[in-house]
Amino acid sequence: MLQTLQNTILELIATGAPLKPTIDRLCVMVEDMVPEVVCSVVEADAQGRLHPLSAPSLPDHYSQALEGIQSGPKVGSCGTAVYRKKPVIVTDIATDPLWEDYRALPLPLGLKACWSSPIFSQGEVVGSFGFYFRDTRGPTDFEIKIVTACTHLTAIALEREARVRERQRLAFTDALTGLPNRACFNARFDDMLAQCDRDWGLILVDLDNLKLVNDTFGHSAGDALIRAVASRTTPIVGDGKLFRLGGDEFAVIASLDDEGGLHTSAHAIINAMEAPCDCAGHVVHPSATMGGALIAPGQSPETIRQNADLALYHAKERARGGFITFQDGMGTAISERYRAVREVTAALAEQRIEAFYQPVVDMKTGLVAGLEALCRMRNPDGSITPAAAFHEATKDARVAAKLTRVMLDKVAADMANWSGMGLNGFNVGVNISSADFHNGNLRNGLNEAFARPGASRERLVIEITESVYLDQRDRAIADEIGRLRSDGVKVALDDFGTGFASLTHLMSIPIDTIKIDKSFTRGVTEPGPSRVITEGLVQIAQRLGLRVVAEGVETVEQAEQCVEIGCRYGQGYLYARAAPFAIVTEMIRRRAFDLSLLQRSA
Repeated sequence: MLQTLQNTILELIATGAPLKPTIDRLCVMVEDMVPEVVCSVVEADAQGRLHPLSAPSLPDHYSQALEGIQSGPKVGSCGTAVYRKKPVIVTDIATDPLWEDYRALPLPLGLKACWSSPIFSQGEVVGSFGFYFRDTRGPTDFEIKIVTACTHLTAIALEREARVRERQRLAFTDALTGLPNRACFNARFDDMLAQCDRDWGLILVDLDNLKLVNDTFGHSAGDALIRAVASRTTPIVGDGKLFRLGGDEFAVIASLDDEGGLHTSAHAIINAMEAPCDCAGHVVHPSATMGGALIAPGQSPETIRQNADLALYHAKERARGGFITFQDGMGTAISERYRAVREVTAALAEQRIEAFYQPVVDMKTGLVAGLEALCRMRNPDGSITPAAAFHEATKDARVAAKLTRVMLDKVAADMANWSGMGLNGFNVGVNISSADFHNGNLRNGLNEAFARPGASRERLVIEITESVYLDQRDRAIADEIGRLRSDGVKVALDDFGTGFASLTHLMSIPIDTIKIDKSFTRGVTEPGPSRVITEGLVQIAQRLGLRVVAEGVETVEQAEQCVEIGCRYGQGYLYARAAPFAIVTEMIRRRAFDLSLLQRSA
């Protein structure tokens, strides 16, 4: 009988049967073997608290009454056995002092005696195996053999369960912070939605400066920053409500009454970030941007997460270091950006990004003086999409950086081809975004692209707008531009005159050319502020030794007036729209423009 018992239970354990059904089966089989006893098993946690596991012949209220009781020197038979770490035999529950506070539980059920044996696992007591008797007596030799086998089997089952729980804990826990991880968030979020009554909110937290800390001080400092943010945020939102989704992303499931509560929690987190922290010996000022969404009944988990993610995306664009909550309609513009990002990403993967070129013209002679490379996306049907149509995608730093790298490679290849044809003596401009400076790979990418024979960096002009460096608090951008110029690359300031304090940038940013914005070119034919300002800009640039290009030249009158005020070079539809390599090559060969070519390039 014992052999059958052991084989059955060991098979259940080996096949991964759940713990409680396994121990229930054990108790039932024991009670069949010894009909005069009632079997029970309780677990004991690390603090010695009791948690009933199995008692198939006892009523539910019995187990409920024992849940969470602290083991001790007078806690019935089971609680005392756990406390003493040795078997406890009580032959008369009615009179034994160990049962003084608990005898009202077994006596009405006709249970008069109890024998409990501790269950050991790796030297620690993890539970107790109990026999209740209907007579005032102790165990028989046969019952002792049964319990010896059962405590061993139960210990094996509990050890396996502990391993399963530990694997689950590790699977649902972030190793760096000890916080619940993304898998745990997904499971808990779905469970929470099942009982949602609009008193919950989701906040997504994105660290602003983790990459900078990693790149500057090393990953040990970055890890310390992540831990610091976790430790500061947990007391604000409560245990079990902060999750690390991975990298620099966290999520908060907050219990709220209204949207105001969502803002209160978010700004409390922001305030907690303000104080500097020691990260592996370096002083770091944490900063986070957050987006949130209220959870309304009936919403799917995907909708709520998307709403919070849209709010976070919006906050990164409009309120970095702050918090924005989702509002209806917010997703329209951002969804358009997502669409653009997807389309450009696909075009990059399928090599459908092309370089078109718009000439820069000597307006006195009509000859080609240079080119500006403009990004175009060829669609699967063969049509061409101009950059303005997918400009939203370039606000994604990764997409912008990839586009720049592709454009540098294509421009370098085209310049090498022109050089092989004997077509030299003109510069080619390429637009550079803020992301290209921030990712630190601009110079390497440029050097790799222009390493090919015939691609001269000295004929490359990188064009930057004031938005690239307008919000910089140090000279990082200016210094990088200086290094590029020392490599032989020329620099043009694009859309000049539209940004804040443009003239001051001429003192701080090392450049070779300014390109006057088309808004000034349009107004240069009429007396007024535009002409006066443009004249002043041209004169200042000339005194500084800078080349000046007028953008957006569309009429002969505009060209003539620009030349009259001293601006010799122009770019615009009067001369040509952006055209592909073959057409532009013909333009360069002629060194002047042919109307038929202009029509084809349009």
